[in-house]
Parts: sequence; structure tokens; C-alpha cells
Amino acid sequence: AIFTVVNAVLLRPLGYGHPEGIAVLLHRGRNPVSPANYLDWRRLNSVFTDMGAAESWAPNLGDGGEALAEKVTAVRVAPRVLDFLEVPPLMGRLFLEGEDEPGREHEIVLGYGIWQRRFGGDNAVLGRTVRLNGDRYTVVGVMPPSFAFPPFWETGAELWAPLPLGPRKTSRTGSSLRVFARLKPAVSLAKASAQMAAITSRLEREYPGTNREVTVRSLHETVVRGVRPALLVLLGAVAFVLMIACANVAHMLLARASARQKEIAVRTALGASRSRVVRQLLTESVVLASLGGAGGWLLAWAGVRALVRLGPEIPRLATISLDGRVLAFTLVVSAVTGIAFGLVPALQVSRRDLTDSLRDGERGSTESGGQGRLRSILVGSELSLALVLTVGAGLMIRSFFALTSIDPGFDPHDLLTMEVSVAGTSQADPTRRGAFYTAALEKAAAVPGVESVSAINHIPIGGDIWGFPFQIEGRPDPKPGEIQTAAFRAAFPGYFRTMKIAIVRGREFTAADRLGSVEVVIVNQRLADLHWPGEDPIGKRLTLDTVGSAPAWRTVVGVARNAVRSDWTADPEEEVYIPYLQSRLYMEGPNWPVQYATFAVRTKGHPLRFAAAIRDAIGSIDRNVSVSEVATMEEIIARSNSRPRFYLLLLGSFAAVAVLLAALGIYGVISYSVARRFHEIGIRMALGAERGDLLRLVVGEGMRVAAAGTVAGLAGAFAVTRLMSSFLYGVRSTDPLTFAGVAVFLTAVAFAASWVPARRATRVDPLTALRHD
Repeated sequence: AIFTVVNAVLLRPLGYGHPEGIAVLLHRGRNPVSPANYLDWRRLNSVFTDMGAAESWAPNLGDGGEALAEKVTAVRVAPRVLDFLEVPPLMGRLFLEGEDEPGREHEIVLGYGIWQRRFGGDNAVLGRTVRLNGDRYTVVGVMPPSFAFPPFWETGAELWAPLPLGPRKTSRTGSSLRVFARLKPAVSLAKASAQMAAITSRLEREYPGTNREVTVRSLHETVVRGVRPALLVLLGAVAFVLMIACANVAHMLLARASARQKEIAVRTALGASRSRVVRQLLTESVVLASLGGAGGWLLAWAGVRALVRLGPEIPRLATISLDGRVLAFTLVVSAVTGIAFGLVPALQVSRRDLTDSLRDGERGSTESGGQGRLRSILVGSELSLALVLTVGAGLMIRSFFALTSIDPGFDPHDLLTMEVSVAGTSQADPTRRGAFYTAALEKAAAVPGVESVSAINHIPIGGDIWGFPFQIEGRPDPKPGEIQTAAFRAAFPGYFRTMKIAIVRGREFTAADRLGSVEVVIVNQRLADLHWPGEDPIGKRLTLDTVGSAPAWRTVVGVARNAVRSDWTADPEEEVYIPYLQSRLYMEGPNWPVQYATFAVRTKGHPLRFAAAIRDAIGSIDRNVSVSEVATMEEIIARSNSRPRFYLLLLGSFAAVAVLLAALGIYGVISYSVARRFHEIGIRMALGAERGDLLRLVVGEGMRVAAAGTVAGLAGAFAVTRLMSSFLYGVRSTDPLTFAGVAVFLTAVAFAASWVPARRATRVDPLTALRHD
């Protein structure tokens, strides 16, 4: 099941034509690009057959001329982007050259899912007109079910439309584009990177601060680089569990082979060669492993479904399936494990002295020293592997607790969030927008059980991050490329009270902070400490206008406590809050990205109980307004931590299985040893050995093996856990407390596993043992 995930996410080629030739160009490998830079790169390069850009879009979808309140995830693309993916549409066509020009009729290509969900899979959908944010669009194509683009960002896109750059073509700010390109034949990624480095260096000299740290990566690498280390660690953990199981089966087969020594000696005496005996025993072990592989294949169907259901937002997780590569992997692993746990017992038993085997087979005496040492090695290896896994799980547990103990700077309990968009409705009119949001907040506040309500452009954790340049009054103008930026928030009155974000100095926004009044701003503690250390920021002024323009100075009226932004584990960064009702961008902006607000609702009781009533209250003003992204803040935080929780669940499960198998291995070996030494124990007791002596003898045997396994395991864990560093938080990969705790725990497990058969040894009746043959 785990290999199926690795196969789908890391190994299987992306579902495009010749996917190895598709590259992604981004700032620092993750940040978007400005329109002017994209157009320059496209014009100046000679290593790509084509280059195109894509931009996120979230319009309200309507049908039949009536705006229906449903927000959809969409992507605007340059016309050639879908073409060079080399995936033909299921129906219709893709975009044509020039369809992104202003003034042209709008077209869209539907994804298979939305075609089925919204249009019932109607084959007559081509040519049909729908409304997106109130504008008319014509459906020109439908993509096949397996198509998903882009596969690393906006992975839930349900439709595609042409990307109109229009007047933005000359802009080197407002970066919002992801750039895709297809390499020319025989051009390597390294050569493309070298040329793009030369191009961006030249542009950086012409336009300082606009072309720094541009990376060129393959699309596949861009998709998987964030999850590859964790998935490989999980695959390694599964391999450890498999090796522990193999060791267990190996010493069980060794015991079984020892019991068959007389049979094997008779076969040898009758002329069977050693290779014939080994072949027979290996055949039995491979048959056993094959049966296990067949059972594992069947169980993997359920395992894969569980992984998809429990899995976080991992790229391509929804595409996993048991394909031919997984079947081949199962067959190979079955054969290799069959040989692995069968070969050593077969070699051990086949090389015993014929006369000794016949005599020992009659007397049932103790096993040879070689077999005993082999069992000790197998059990010690089990314990060492289990220790490595358990240390890994312990580090993940400590990391997860560190994640959950992070103070977000606000109270996430009893807090409901939802996005309210007026795009494409009459409420988007600048003369009505502010009045609508004010009325909607009042309606939501009147719902019984609502304690307080406010709104902001981007909610912490679940919202977007817009970085705006700012300049402090009285400071020298920054040099090109050194402009300071801060996260930009536009909030309604009562936002800090509703979120329970403390205002450590000054005041909150009020209803009087609107267009026409003195322009004000609230900064977070981080910004205040960096730019006014030891000073009172209240009354200081800053501007969010572009450097060089006539600045509109905003007066600082408050300092807010730092709140977690989009990255749960990142250190706080500078943030500025301005009154939503005082922002011309949000009150009058003509484009969809500024025609929404995210409501935050503090409730008395579980927030989702109030979602329908609040939605109805907002809809009573205008039913065409979209209300979407309804979620509790606790759900949003849980989603942000879904990957470490998923990794912890799997690694913890593997570690628990490993510890259980190791304990069973120790118990089995000690128990078998006691049974083989039944006669010896009787003699010791007849000669006066005390029960305590026998306990120390038997438990000591187990603890010596455990000590060796623990030392080897600690050394292995010290080396292996370094691979986990990238997805640990708040704990080092070599944390001594975790290492020591796991070592003590497994030593205790080994002691308990040795104690049970040791107690049984002390209850041996000497007379019965001495009569035992």
C-alpha cells in the first residue's frame, strides 16, 4: 500500500505528453512572476519551444443568465499552455491563439468533474453560455477525467479560461503568474537554467530587484520535491517492518528445520545432495512468502483506500492505484523475502554432521551453538530495527506536540469562517459594496448564538498572503530592489475582538474609519519592534503607496499581537492592517480578487451549528452573493497540520507493529531455548540451583541480546533520523531525550518478553525433566 503511494506520487510520469520536457519557472522555486518578466523571458529565450503562464482565479459560476451563488476554483492560462501539455480534450477544442486579447469573446474549457456535476454530462454543453462573475463565457471544450493542471498549485481547478494581461503587460510588480515552458528537443534542463540565468541577470541590471533567484525546474520535480523525503522515509519504515517480520519467520523456520534434522539426515543418507536439501527448504519458504504476498496484495486494496481517505493534501494522491508496477513490486518482494528468511535456516540445517543429526534427532538435545548465535543475531537485529522506527515515531510525536502547542496569536475555538463574494452581482458596485458588507455583518450578528462577527480580506492560516511595500515617514527612500514589504490586511471594525487578537497598544478600528476620514493603520508587534525599537509607534506614520508617488500617509493607531500567517511554523513577520471601509482597493476595485471578504464569526457552541443560519441571513440581502469556504478555524488549523499528522499516524503504526514483532521474537527465542534446555534445567535444579538463579540465567540471556540490539539500534537511529530533519519541528533529529526514552522502553519490553518464559523455566519439575528423553 505504501509503495502504491510512492509509485503514484514519485515514480509514475505526470499525465501529459512527454512530461519530462515540461519546466516551471518561478522565483525561489515557489514564488510567482510578474507579467512583464514573463513576456521578456518568452521573447528572449531560445531553449524552449513555447512558454506560457497561468494565474489563479476563483469566479462565481452562473448559468442561463442567472448568477448562482457558487464559487469555483479555476485557472486562467495563456492559450498555448494547454496545447503543449499534449492532452487532447474529451470533447471540443482548446484555446486558440489570440483568444486572450481584450475585446475578444470569452471562452472556457471545463474539467470533467464540473461537467458531470453542474451540467449532468450533457454532450450538448459545447457552445453553451455560462456566467462567471457576471460575464458571459462560451464552453468550447471538456477535458478527460484524468486531466489535472497544474498539479502542484490550485490542484482543485475545475475549469480553464484565457489569461488576459491587458494593461498589466508592462508591470513588474503584482506578481501572480506561474510560468510553464516546454524544452526544445535535445536541450537539457541544465542548459535551459544557464540561459535563463543569463537573461534574468541582464533584466536585473535593467530593472533592479525584479529578476532575482529565478529557478528552472522540471514540472515533476516541482510537484514532488516537497513530499519526496517524507514518502521515502515511510517506505524505509515499511521496509524495516518487513525485515523484522522476515527475521521472525527466519528463526521460526530455523526451529522447524531443527525439528526436522533427523528427516533431513535420513534424506542425506539416502543420497540427497546438500543443494537438493537447500532447494527443498527454499521452495517451502518461497511458497510461504508467495502466499503472504497474495494476501498482502488483497489487503492493499483496503489499505490504499484508507490512505486516500486519511491522507492530507499530497500531490497526485487521488491518482493512486494498484497497477502493473505495484504487482511486479509485490512479486519481487515476495520472492526476495522468501529467499531472505529461508536461505540461512536452509544452509544451517543442511550442513550439520550426519551422525550428530541422527543421534540428536533421537535424543532431542539442545541446538548447536551456531544456531543459537544465529537466533541471537536475528532477534538483536529485530530489536535494533524496532528501535530505529520507534525513535522516528518518538521524534514525530514530539514534533507534532510542538506544532499543536504553537500559540497562533488568536483563539481558534468556537470560531467560524466563510468567504462572502459579491463578484458578478449588483452588490459589487462601488456605491453599494460597503453598505452590503455592513448589512451582512449586522444580519450575521443577529443570528441567535452568535457572540460577535467581523470580516477581513485574508483570514490567518486559511487565507492568501499579499505582500505590500511600505515606507516609514522620515526614513530615506529605499534603493531599487530593497523595498520593504509587509503582509497586507484589510479588516472591519471588531475584527481583533472577534478573533481575540490582543491590541497591545492603541485602539481597534471603528465605524468612523472609512473613506474620507483620517487614514489609519494598525501594525503588528513584529513590525513595531523592528522599525520603532524602544519607541512608541502610536502616532507614527507610514505609507503603502509606491515609492516615488505622492504618498498618502497613514497614522498608526494601534499595535496588534503577532498572529500566525499562512505558514503555521514560520516566525512572525511584519503585518499592516488598514480599515476595509477605508480601502479604495477593496471598496472600489473592479477585479474579482478584491470583491470579497472573509467573515469571522465567534459563536456560543459548535460553530458549524450556526453556518446555515448565517448563510441564510446573508442570502436574505442578495441570494446571488456567493458564500463559500465555510469552515471552523480549528478545521483550518487541522488542515495546515494534516501532513505531519498523517506521517505520525503511519510511522507510529509501523513502530507499534515493529515493537510487537520484536517482543514476540524475543519471547519466541527465549521460550524455544527453554524448551530445548528442559533436560539441562532439570539437572541444574536437581543439583541445587535456586529459582532466582534460573531467572537470572534465562532473563540474562535475553537481556544480553537486547543490549546488543539496543546499542546497534541507537547507532542506526542516530544515522537514519537525520533524514527526517526536514519535517520535524521543535525537536532535533538527534534529540537525546527521545533516544534515551525509547531505549529504556524497548529494554523494558525485552525484559518482559524474557521474563515470561523465564518464569516458566522455574516451574520445571526436576524429576520430570530428568526422565525427559
